[in-house]
Amino acid sequence: MKKNVLGAIVWLSVVSIANADNWGHWRGPTGNGVALNATPPTKWSPTENIKWKVAIPGRGSGSPVVWEDSVFVTTAVPLEKTGGRISEMEFIVLCYDRKDGNLLWKNTSVVATPHEGTHETNGFASASPCTDGKHVYAHFGSRGLYCYTMDGDLVWAKDDFGQMQTRNTFGEGSSPTIADDKILVPWDHDGKSALFALNKLTGETIWMTPRDEPTCWATPLVAEFAGKKQVIMNGQKFARAYELDSGKELWRCAGQTERPVASAVADQDFAYVGSGHRGSFLGAFRMDGSGNIQGTKNVVWTINRDTPDIGSPLLSSGRIYFYKAKSGQLSCVDAKTGKPHYMASRIPGVETTYASPVAAGDFVFLTDRSGTTAVIKDDNQLIVIAKNSVGEPVDATPAPVGKELFLRGDKHLFCVAEKE
Repeated sequence: MKKNVLGAIVWLSVVSIANADNWGHWRGPTGNGVALNATPPTKWSPTENIKWKVAIPGRGSGSPVVWEDSVFVTTAVPLEKTGGRISEMEFIVLCYDRKDGNLLWKNTSVVATPHEGTHETNGFASASPCTDGKHVYAHFGSRGLYCYTMDGDLVWAKDDFGQMQTRNTFGEGSSPTIADDKILVPWDHDGKSALFALNKLTGETIWMTPRDEPTCWATPLVAEFAGKKQVIMNGQKFARAYELDSGKELWRCAGQTERPVASAVADQDFAYVGSGHRGSFLGAFRMDGSGNIQGTKNVVWTINRDTPDIGSPLLSSGRIYFYKAKSGQLSCVDAKTGKPHYMASRIPGVETTYASPVAAGDFVFLTDRSGTTAVIKDDNQLIVIAKNSVGEPVDATPAPVGKELFLRGDKHLFCVAEKE
């Protein structure tokens, strides 16, 4: 068995076999960035090992998700050129055939003019879709959440969340998470923040928990501890856990930095939450805590340098990999102790990162904003295997599935696979 499979074996009780063989969420089947059964190529170029390449209209940095023979992405397409003003836009879900890249269906969820701007490096469709193999969900933030069948038929839409007021009008981008009969929708902004749990079949609100947090771009992680599921969320004021069934806050811990973006990871023992803008923090938390656990035994270890900002950490084979802020300087620490295997090491071709690292087939894939992806061994030592490029910028996190790697670039969606 692959080492990353052994490292993730405890999740097989909560991750179905079908889910393990697909990539239905931008952080993979466990939420930790690991593809349990995938063995994609480690070498490619614009002319080598590209099975297919298709143009994507508009702009978006949401990551692709893959279920069986379907690949889903979202995008936002301006309807007219406005000379710098915000245009009315089509918010679109696209489904491609995994075999050849042919477009299977395209749906415009909504046509709307965004109420505020976005960061120059961010589009208006930055949240990644997610799927459980029965439905696919596209989240366009203030423009709503849309549920489709796998064939593209609209099941329900929820567009009454309100309007986000993001810090410095940097834009929206938190992705939803599917958990059992629920879909979790994060809603942290410089207004009334909350975490929503909706019925994934109807869109009806099951619970809504207010959060006294400013803008945060993290995505909820669902982790199981002592037979019960918790929702782990980053936040500028606190890292927190909520009971999945009720939305009740279970524990919290201060120490995070400003405007957090990185999502949490977890194993059978600890949840790991970090941020790296105007400060550095990464902590390992026992999940049996209650109330404010700062300064208690439930804070197992912390790191106060070189921690991640935009890219989320990767938890694979008992190791946590993370970038220093938005740079390509990579650290790798022991998940149980926090002791470093190496810290802030430079990787050839990886300098500025938005995409999160992913692991598959005993390797870790590290993607730079330029479109370069370095491949290293999933190992205590830093061993660089290859440096690859698709020839255009990449901000989205790759999706490794089976013997393929799906990369969403600035203009195209790529399927990387060895030629038969």
